[in-house]
Amino acid sequence: MIEQMLDTPLTRLTGVRHPVVQTGMGWVAGPRLVSAVAEAGGLGILASATMTLDQLAAAIGEVRSRTEAPFGVNLRADASDAGDRVDLLIKNGVRVASFALAPRQELIARLKDAGVVVIPSVGARRHAEKVAAWGADAVLVQGGEGGGHTGAVATTLLLPQVVDAVGIPVIAAGGFFDGRGLAAALAYGAAGVAMGTRFLLTSDSSVPDAVKRLYLGTSETVVTRQVDGMPHRVLRTPLVDGLERAGRLSRLARAVRNAARFRKISGMSWPEMIRDGLSMKHGKELTWSQVLMAANTPMLLKAAMVDGRPDLGVMASGQVVALIEDLPSCEELIDAVVTRAAETLRGLSTHLAPA
Repeated sequence: MIEQMLDTPLTRLTGVRHPVVQTGMGWVAGPRLVSAVAEAGGLGILASATMTLDQLAAAIGEVRSRTEAPFGVNLRADASDAGDRVDLLIKNGVRVASFALAPRQELIARLKDAGVVVIPSVGARRHAEKVAAWGADAVLVQGGEGGGHTGAVATTLLLPQVVDAVGIPVIAAGGFFDGRGLAAALAYGAAGVAMGTRFLLTSDSSVPDAVKRLYLGTSETVVTRQVDGMPHRVLRTPLVDGLERAGRLSRLARAVRNAARFRKISGMSWPEMIRDGLSMKHGKELTWSQVLMAANTPMLLKAAMVDGRPDLGVMASGQVVALIEDLPSCEELIDAVVTRAAETLRGLSTHLAPA
């Protein structure tokens, strides 16, 4: 009954049972979390930006060994090897390709020709209109309440703009954590919701338990530009306060060190990193200083999310962290979300006078 009530264009497009998406969070959305979400009936998205091509192939294989349910992979549209990664997804029969930025039109066409569902993430109506015109199958729209890179427009304002502007399914992100939010998003015309922080804080997440406890014990987030030069919502910590106070030369020196560390982890050569930097600079109209600082993001996130050292790293978080108090499994979480959403929608229908 719940599946029938919450059957939406998103579930029909991707083949998942429930209109709930787990976002592709770097260092967090690995095979364990993605497969747990997929098994629970949601759409798990594997984060690939911090993986080499071989690591991504291995991660896709591990997800496949854990579940037969559909899942997706998040790609960096501006990566120098984006084409190779697209080929890898096609070869492995991955159901969904999501993008943090608008992918090139030819990448969308190549994926669609192979039967892969293309879902870019956007933060503005004009970007949604652009990718829709290029052939994207759906679009994920994140409002300013979301964690990580975010914009200034609230989800409640951005979502209806995009729903009215495009003729493809819209997935709402930013500020969602329970079934009431899913019901509200459906009422706005969305086809489902995407959640990051809520899935990070599950028992299936590989984030160290000590770091999860810090998330559960805090309620304050801040949007800073001192991580990588772009607006980034994170938990407010002494390290973040220090980044805010640091001078320009100090921040750049940190970025140079992190760029060298990320090069070793990713297996990228300096020329490849420079090409990626040029792509980022032109695609986002960034200064070279901001491009250099972008190396901070993966390394500062890894320090907290993988190494368990929040004193040395940053913790991306949506504002909903203030409302989260437990660490359910992905199955428990998704069941609770869809059940509450169905109950909410039924309850609203009782308030309507009969025709």
